[in-house]
Amino acid sequence: MQESLEPCCTVLYSAILCYTLHYTLYCIMLMFCSSFDPPVCFYPVEQLPSITDQSPASLIALPFEESFPVKCEATGNPEPEFKWTKNGQDFDPFLDPRLLTQEDSGTFVIPNNGNLTEFQGVYRCYAANKLGTAMSEKIEFIVPNVPKFPKEKIEPIEVEEGQPVILECNPPKGIPPLQIYWMTIGLQHIEQDERVSVGLNGNLYFSNAVQTDSRRDYCCFAAFPRIRTIVQKTSKVLMFILTRFLISTANSILERKPSLLLPSGDRTNKHLVKGEELLLECIGEGFPTPQMEWVKLGQKLPERAVVENHGKLLTIENVNEEDEGKYMCKAINAHGEAVHYFHVTVEEPPEWEVEPKSQLNMIGANVVIECSASGRPTPTVGWRVNGRPLSGTTVYISHSPTAYLRPLILTENGVQYSVVEGKAVMMHCRVFSSPLSAITWREPAESAAGPRFSVYKNGSLEIHSVEREDEGEYSCFTENTEGKSAISAVLEVKAPTRIVDPPQDLRILVGTTAQFSCQAELDPSFSEDYEIIWEKDGVALNDSESTGYIVDDEMLQIVNVSFRDQGVYVCVARSPVDEDSALALLTVLDVPDAPEDVVLAERRDRTVKLKWIPGDDHNSTTTEFIVEFEESQWKPGSWRELMRVPGNHHSALLKLHGHVDYSFRVSGVNEVGRGRSSGASERYRTPASAPDKNPENIKIEGHLPHEMDINWEPLPPMEHNGPGLEYKVSYRRQGSEEDWQEHMVKRHSFVVKNTPTFVPYEVKIQARNHAGWAPEPKTVVAYSGEDFPSAAPDDVEVEVMNNSVVKVSWSRVHKDKLHGHLGGYRVILHPHVLLLPPIYRTTTLHSTSGRGRFPIMPLGLVHASSIYILFFTDEFLYFLSSSRLVNNTEEVGPLESVNITGADTTKWLLQDLEPVSRYRFYLQSCTRAGCGPAASEEKTVYQYKQHDGWFIGLMCAVALLTLIVLIACFVNRNKGGKYSVKEKEDLHPDVESQGMNDDTFCEYSDNDEKPLKGSQPSLTGDMKDRDSGDSMVDYGDEDVHFNEDGSFIGEYGGRKERVSTEIKATNQSTA
Repeated sequence: MQESLEPCCTVLYSAILCYTLHYTLYCIMLMFCSSFDPPVCFYPVEQLPSITDQSPASLIALPFEESFPVKCEATGNPEPEFKWTKNGQDFDPFLDPRLLTQEDSGTFVIPNNGNLTEFQGVYRCYAANKLGTAMSEKIEFIVPNVPKFPKEKIEPIEVEEGQPVILECNPPKGIPPLQIYWMTIGLQHIEQDERVSVGLNGNLYFSNAVQTDSRRDYCCFAAFPRIRTIVQKTSKVLMFILTRFLISTANSILERKPSLLLPSGDRTNKHLVKGEELLLECIGEGFPTPQMEWVKLGQKLPERAVVENHGKLLTIENVNEEDEGKYMCKAINAHGEAVHYFHVTVEEPPEWEVEPKSQLNMIGANVVIECSASGRPTPTVGWRVNGRPLSGTTVYISHSPTAYLRPLILTENGVQYSVVEGKAVMMHCRVFSSPLSAITWREPAESAAGPRFSVYKNGSLEIHSVEREDEGEYSCFTENTEGKSAISAVLEVKAPTRIVDPPQDLRILVGTTAQFSCQAELDPSFSEDYEIIWEKDGVALNDSESTGYIVDDEMLQIVNVSFRDQGVYVCVARSPVDEDSALALLTVLDVPDAPEDVVLAERRDRTVKLKWIPGDDHNSTTTEFIVEFEESQWKPGSWRELMRVPGNHHSALLKLHGHVDYSFRVSGVNEVGRGRSSGASERYRTPASAPDKNPENIKIEGHLPHEMDINWEPLPPMEHNGPGLEYKVSYRRQGSEEDWQEHMVKRHSFVVKNTPTFVPYEVKIQARNHAGWAPEPKTVVAYSGEDFPSAAPDDVEVEVMNNSVVKVSWSRVHKDKLHGHLGGYRVILHPHVLLLPPIYRTTTLHSTSGRGRFPIMPLGLVHASSIYILFFTDEFLYFLSSSRLVNNTEEVGPLESVNITGADTTKWLLQDLEPVSRYRFYLQSCTRAGCGPAASEEKTVYQYKQHDGWFIGLMCAVALLTLIVLIACFVNRNKGGKYSVKEKEDLHPDVESQGMNDDTFCEYSDNDEKPLKGSQPSLTGDMKDRDSGDSMVDYGDEDVHFNEDGSFIGEYGGRKERVSTEIKATNQSTA
């Protein structure tokens, strides 16, 4: 038996040995072919298909992309064939002429031709050859819609102070994540605190409202960063929400216990998948503002729990089973509390405990493909062979004898790996051996072990969160029963590339230049091997042929910006091992476009409703609309503003005047400026009606004492409201029971004559046209004409302050003597410098009493600008100023005038006067009609200096000379007796024709028609003010002037006869 079996065993042994040798040669050939890239082999090796490249699980079709490749690449021998399914149904991209395909590739490209919706769906790629089929992951092609806010009418919200309020945002749906911002129209963030906060749903919550919350520009912004879109809600383009928020203050704010605005009810169930972020939110209301607290029932809050948003939001990242349980939020204030419970359940997605591995086995060997997974709830496991379902978890295939080989490391020795600090790196050590060999890795100092190090069954070593200390040379060791082998690998740890100064969002005007800057930090070893790349909507701009872009490394300039240039710009800082990017949004602004479709509605006699469709606001919210009108009668072709309405209103109720042919247009205003106006609306003519109002700005003046001038501002032509406009003027004395005096006039002025001086009148003016009367007018009280004051100020005093300043003071004139509104005072000063006595001529003075001529004896009171001569007869004592100096070597001092407008002023300082000068001061009170009589005062301004003996001597000489002249006159009078005036008149019958000669000093006659020049009051001061030569009342309203010799020039017309008469009367009484 044994001998009979020997031939069989020998044959079997030979067969096994041949098979083993054949398999060994096959393996050696396979290893030899695999050492080339691409693999080269003289003998074709069949391989199963393997997916090498595919699109991500979600492929979003952004509207600014030109095309969207759906990738599927695979290797295998024979060359695999590709097949696609869409939504579980067979789909052949080669049959659709709109798709771009390539031979020997499963990738197809969907062009962005504006009709992408029909390509939306879930795709899966299959690569198959005769050995099997490889299947890609599912690829979902998503065509996002542009998020839009729903149209809605925004009504004002009115809430009592202290009450809660919620401003809803209601953002549109879009590709997550969604970010909500509440800002003002000026893009200022609404400040949040314990009282005011934004919920996860985007609403703005006020725990209790206060007065400062009242505003008209609460705006909600919704941002979708994944599709690079920010939308605001307006009534036109649905881009932002404008909420009017008004507070009405009650008498008192009632305090109350808290309640919860969010969430509703008393409990909420939350289901999360392991690794997701837990977000629990509670927003309370009450007064005072409640405080929020968080607890986990039965245990402490996890250490990873973070409380945000002023205590209203609890977050836990990467939740796991330990985070399951019941949570409670609590709102507390002094009046009580409110609670809400959250039941949190953490589910775990399927996770490989034992992941199926690709294997290379000898023919006839046992192949075990292990597969196990865990999860909550427990996952079910299914098998597919070449894409076909296969039941069971383990497949056993009968085996044949196996060859034994020492480990062979297929990975190249000395490979250098570069990794960024903080990232993960995978170092490979692919081993082929039979039986399987054990693989270990060693760091430069110790064994590669620890939670950051993972060695996989295929021999690869992964290091998580690489640190600087991980840099160095690593060794991979493999060993089985047949032998051992090893290779080394070098790991370099680089500093991460990081953008430190990212580009900022810009809002600029169309036609200007935009400039972005971007600065990055990177590993010093890459200082010569990095680049800054600028992209717009995924297209690189560095090599762009567009002349509008200027790229200078870290700077990007966009010249003459247009609306085509707005969008998202990306700065990419790229090194050989990593890159960093930053986004910036360019928003182009311009004035609003002209509104369209301006139409009239709801037409009434005096109102009409104007409606329009706003034009594009060009990224700057329209704050208001300006409504203008043009009428064809008064100013045809001239557009005038009628009213302004808020930017969220698209209609306006216009109040119109009667009897006007209107046309309207509208223009918008935003932060850039005022936009172009719309086209003109159809014309609308209103019927005639009575005037809406009476004249305004009524002015009543009295230019003459017995007249009253009434003037008013006429109604503009637009306000006539109809033809035949005229005015009714009514007046009467105030306080009297007299009937109103009424007059109809068409002009805008009226003069009332024969009125008493300065008495109050009641006046009213009412407008009327052919259609009727205006409303009852208001009564205006004013005074009739004013006259000159009849008295001069009293108690005039002049006080010398120093050598150039004097103070003039006085008492107010009694109101009964003002005859008008006191407007102020006038101070007139006339300087007279004291000099040596002059040589003067002799003048004959003719008496008005008819008693003949008499000589005069001059006295020595002398001034530079005029000579004051004291003379007397038996009956008279005069003080005149008429004679000129013969020795006229000094200039006459100028007449100066100071107007004092303060009616209550009773003192005044006159400065910059000439020292050693004598001044005569005149003080008058003035009304609107003019100035009244003058009070006068003289004062000498002395030079307060030493060595003034010459002045004292001069004054003594003048006094002595005056005494001698007086004595001489007295002696001469006693010798000559009384003079006969009649004889003197006979000696000089026509003094007027003779004029002045060398033998006369002054001539005076009763038939002289010329007034006395500069006559002065008597030394005794008994002369009446109204007859005084110095009285300003004689001059009327004219300024006081001086002639060449410095004497006064007054308007004596009409008074000369009275002066002569009074002189005669005086003579008679004296006689």
